[in-house]
Amino acid sequence: MLDTTRGEAPAPTEEEPRGCLFALSQPPLMIFLALIGFLLLMAAMHDLFLL
Repeated sequence: MLDTTRGEAPAPTEEEPRGCLFALSQPPLMIFLALIGFLLLMAAMHDLFLL
């Protein structure tokens, strides 16, 4: 019978580039985006109800 097993794949020598989802999952960026969203929400609520 023929041997059809494959040898181990060579390990990548360089690190794979990380995409946008990895960047968005970082806590400092998420805190910053949440703060900006909160400020925009507060500005919109101010315009709608107090002006």
